[in-house]
Amino acid sequence: MKNFWDKLPKPFFCLAPMADVTDAAFRRIICKYGKPDVFWTEFVSADGLVSERRKVLKNNLIFSKKPARPHDKSGAGGEKPIVAQLFSANPIKMRQASKYVASLGFDGIDINMGCPDKSIEKQCAGATMMKNPEKAREIIQAVKNGIKDAKKKISVSVKTRIGYNKNQINEWIPFLLKQDIDALVIHARTRKEMSKVPARWEYVREVVEIRNRMRVKTKIIGNGDVRNIKHGRKLAKETGCDGIMIGRAIFGNPWLFSRSEKSHSIKQKLKVMLEHTKLFEKILGRHKNFAVMKKHFKAYVNGFNGAKELRMELMETKSSKEIEAIINKFLKNH
Repeated sequence: MKNFWDKLPKPFFCLAPMADVTDAAFRRIICKYGKPDVFWTEFVSADGLVSERRKVLKNNLIFSKKPARPHDKSGAGGEKPIVAQLFSANPIKMRQASKYVASLGFDGIDINMGCPDKSIEKQCAGATMMKNPEKAREIIQAVKNGIKDAKKKISVSVKTRIGYNKNQINEWIPFLLKQDIDALVIHARTRKEMSKVPARWEYVREVVEIRNRMRVKTKIIGNGDVRNIKHGRKLAKETGCDGIMIGRAIFGNPWLFSRSEKSHSIKQKLKVMLEHTKLFEKILGRHKNFAVMKKHFKAYVNGFNGAKELRMELMETKSSKEIEAIINKFLKNH
């Protein structure tokens, strides 16, 4: 269903792809407590998916097609619509990987052309694509060909930044929009800036203006420093973008997309953290190190008396049983 974008509200809200954060366990928790309009997976190496590493990497592509819980509209349809994000600089491998991913039932494939991770850039992928438009064009076409090979009709999108070392909007964005992609996610910083400076949303507005002048139908999604739904709506109104992508604000707050402004008690947060941990063990325990969960513990456990001491205890744990015992003890004494 290539045009699922057209059925979304404006502005729509997306969960950003974050390595070892937005995995299958966390997405399922988010789906239950506050589902976004569109899910993204963690980024996945296309080269790895067509090698022996597929056995491990395919676990980054697990997603739920069923509701999070019966009769709960917030979880209706499981994690769908969901977009898988891939990276590669090898068109042949990208085509093969896209064929495989399209066969899994995803609603779209997103191409990572903005990640500043050095290991990805060494492969000439991620943000390095901004330096090589011709290679970027080949990769986009490879994804389209892979989807066609799978006999599917799903979305193709690109996630990128406003430039590499400097603002490249006037060259880079028109080039991408000419590639007939369904959506374009703009992180409102350069590669050089990483996340060290505030996102500059005036550039998202410029991207929207370029899209409108070109008269293409590509959805423009803004990304960078979005605090919550209310803030996202304000930014969408100011820039005219179609959608908002939220990343870091989801840490420790699976209710973020619920559109509710109500706060949650310490007990609620700790109970959901335990639920999250148990899901991680169940779904990914054999494939990922338990230490991955510890960045979530830091996010769930803060801003209340005794939080620091509780975090220190949680950092020493190795299982959900240990987590449960520590949480029960803490709640009993507070």
